[in-house]
Amino acid sequence: MTRRIRKFLASSALFTVELIIIWIVFLGCLVLFFWLAKEVLPGTELKFDSRAFAWADSINNAALTEFIKVVTFLASRNFITGAALMLIAYFLFVKKHKWYSLKVPVIAVGSISLNLLLKYLFNRPRPLIPHLVDSYGLSFPSGHAMISASFYGLLIYLVYKNVKPEAARWALIAGLSVLIVFIGFSRVYLHVHYATDVLAGLAAGLGWVILAVRLLRLMEKYSKRNLNPVVKGEELPVA
Repeated sequence: MTRRIRKFLASSALFTVELIIIWIVFLGCLVLFFWLAKEVLPGTELKFDSRAFAWADSINNAALTEFIKVVTFLASRNFITGAALMLIAYFLFVKKHKWYSLKVPVIAVGSISLNLLLKYLFNRPRPLIPHLVDSYGLSFPSGHAMISASFYGLLIYLVYKNVKPEAARWALIAGLSVLIVFIGFSRVYLHVHYATDVLAGLAAGLGWVILAVRLLRLMEKYSKRNLNPVVKGEELPVA
């Protein structure tokens, strides 16, 4: 009995710590986004942005440019759409977990829609310096940065909840985190976004995935408890 109590207390403590960290990160994302929004609203060029462009130009070379183009493609709408569809199919037909399959399109479509709305509201033109790839639309916040933070942020959540070997779990989380950062950097390197666009996109994308996952988890728990009780073993546990 004592062992069960200890196990319960340990699990409760871990859950509380995780929840506190998640909400601190969420609030941090909100603060960072609104601070950046306040800075860019006057429409003046920021020293931080010009310095970021100068540093990116200082390391520019042909081989790195080709690598960066591959990295930035990993957050393009075509790639994310294909990856999201494969992930939905995996959870529908292989894992048979309908709530995981629902989280993917809600987060992906929600991120794209929210990004378009924010671009329209802030109406910031793209940098005037020559772009290294074709680009269109408005600048703030960066769509690639926001979509990568939300989509790959969701993958980090799924890995954390489902990958059991601890070494593999943290290796995947570290790899996905580095990918998100590289995608953000790629937009500055290619001259299609200001650094402030990228930081705002990362903050908005991460904040969105935290909020969406939390709301979907609450909906899942409510559904299983009140609308469609699940027979034990029929689906994966609520994650």
